[in-house]
Amino acid sequence: MVLWLFIIILWIWAIIKPQYVDHIPKAVQGNVGQVLDQKDESGKKEGLCVDLDLNQVIDRNVGDLSGGELQRFAIAVVAVQNADIYMFDEPSSYLDVKQRLKAAQVVRSLLRPNSYVIVVEHDLSVLDYLSDFICCLYGKPGAYGVVTLPFSVREGINIFLSGFVPTENLRFREESLTFRVAETPQESAEEIQTYQRYKYPTMSKTQGNFKLTVVEGEFTDSQIIVMLGENGTGKITFIRMLAGLLKPDEVGDSDVEIPEFNVSYKPQKISPKFQASVRHLLHQKIRDSYMHPQFVSDVMKPLQIEQLMDQEVVNLSGGELQRVALCLCLGKPADIYLIDEPSAYLDSEQRIVASKVIKRFILHAKKTAFVVEHDFMMATYLADRVIVYEGTPSIDCTATAPQSLMSGMNLFLSHLDITFRRDPTNFRPRINKLDSTKDREQKSAGSYYYLDD
Repeated sequence: MVLWLFIIILWIWAIIKPQYVDHIPKAVQGNVGQVLDQKDESGKKEGLCVDLDLNQVIDRNVGDLSGGELQRFAIAVVAVQNADIYMFDEPSSYLDVKQRLKAAQVVRSLLRPNSYVIVVEHDLSVLDYLSDFICCLYGKPGAYGVVTLPFSVREGINIFLSGFVPTENLRFREESLTFRVAETPQESAEEIQTYQRYKYPTMSKTQGNFKLTVVEGEFTDSQIIVMLGENGTGKITFIRMLAGLLKPDEVGDSDVEIPEFNVSYKPQKISPKFQASVRHLLHQKIRDSYMHPQFVSDVMKPLQIEQLMDQEVVNLSGGELQRVALCLCLGKPADIYLIDEPSAYLDSEQRIVASKVIKRFILHAKKTAFVVEHDFMMATYLADRVIVYEGTPSIDCTATAPQSLMSGMNLFLSHLDITFRRDPTNFRPRINKLDSTKDREQKSAGSYYYLDD
């Protein structure tokens, strides 16, 4: 019996796309086109380069690729090969929403009668879009893990969010998560008047061949503004202008001036260069905050920073570094908190916790946060207002004024030509399958982001 099992295993050919794509340049030499030509067994190279936007980097050396380009390259390398089992570990990391959906379509295209595709993914919207079945995993990190039987997509994700497996009568998380539908926490006119309001003028900035135009807008404290747009549309350029780190080339004729803000910034990529423990890092950077009981209960405990205190910063994993970076960002006294991709390297449960931490802190501290986030479910959960970036990435883009969650999401999704509906159980946003009945109905009604039951 063991011999037969061994023979069957030998007959199965599996290919894996690794989680940490930034390690690929250490193992792969040559330019993108050469590597894809060497691996191409299916004759799909040209089509995949179009689907994954790789033609613009086809002659570039693998070691010179950005995080998003490396991710798309890694997906293409797996997809051009013939295999019985394809495995993708976090294929959405570093990708914007549009690129994530394209990557999901490429992954689904690998399905054949005698092939299987297994995906580990923490972006629940993308997982919903590309999956046929869902297995939930629960347990204690580093100690044990349990994999459930496969569920339907909707049932599996809802089980994960609720923290309860009905078939096992087992609860693996104390709290369940439901996604609020209200567009803003400021519910009454009296409450709105208590918030400090800020305005900024229309302004533009040209950097090389790229031009960004920012439309005049306003925001308040105790508010989270989520910036939605493809990579290369100037989200960080806008915030750098708002922070006074970049001077705009042109400012509109209105009487509004650019206000002066103190900004605390968590970058997209985090490099662990500090040669000491997490405790020393926090003591050096945010001594007053990390010793304050309110900050400890609202930020440090939910992010589980206490268990990392005696670890060396250079030895932390990607997810641990992300949690420490969030703690450092929120611990710095500032008027505006700029948080770039807080979901990166965090698993689905940690993303939920991080969203709650950011939201609670901004509300209690009466500050403002600008968040760049490509995990659509996390973006929806965080957003009070939305700025949409339109135009051609890396060439000419415009940032709209902050607008309501409903109108902003509608505008953004119309550019992507996808529609979302709301799950009636926990109100989470779900992507409609392309050209499905629901998809066609919402597009004909102009309702790309659907909030009603």
